Amino acid sequence: MTRAVLSIGSNLGDRLGHLRGAVAALGDRVLVVSGVYETPPWGDADQPAYLNAAVMVADPAAAPEDWLARARAAEAAAGRDRDPGRRYGPRTLDVDVIAVWDDAGEPVLRDDPELILPHPRAHLRAFVLRPWIDIEPHGRLPGHGWLTDLLNAEPLAGDALELSPRPDLALESDT
Repeated sequence: MTRAVLSIGSNLGDRLGHLRGAVAALGDRVLVVSGVYETPPWGDADQPAYLNAAVMVADPAAAPEDWLARARAAEAAAGRDRDPGRRYGPRTLDVDVIAVWDDAGEPVLRDDPELILPHPRAHLRAFVLRPWIDIEPHGRLPGHGWLTDLLNAEPLAGDALELSPRPDLALESDT
């Protein structure tokens, strides 16, 4: 069995609808979904605000590449168009594989051009860490430490203050 944390975000079109579509596409693999946060754009400020969340998933047969394939399939279903000239540009849906653990609970470490694990910039992104804390309050980012310590460290402390919880937006129904 592998377990993974995915970060999902959208800042174009029906932002909440795109996030809900990603969660729906993951189906019964979803263990828990964080709350939704509205966040300023990261890396390229000339674009609309994002909605971001984290999803913990598990699948007894999934390899790390399977999580990446599912992430890309969800992006494609949302009409994601990658602009090679704008690395941090706006998008209908962005799904990043942040960390993966094997069936023994050990973190998967990988330095492959297609999939680096853990995600190489997750420790620098409040919009990844804060939602992840919602679903795993005592979580650790492999190779970097406790999520709460990372979120409260400079320079992220300022970024964390710019995240706005959106309790009015739910990704999963209670029914």
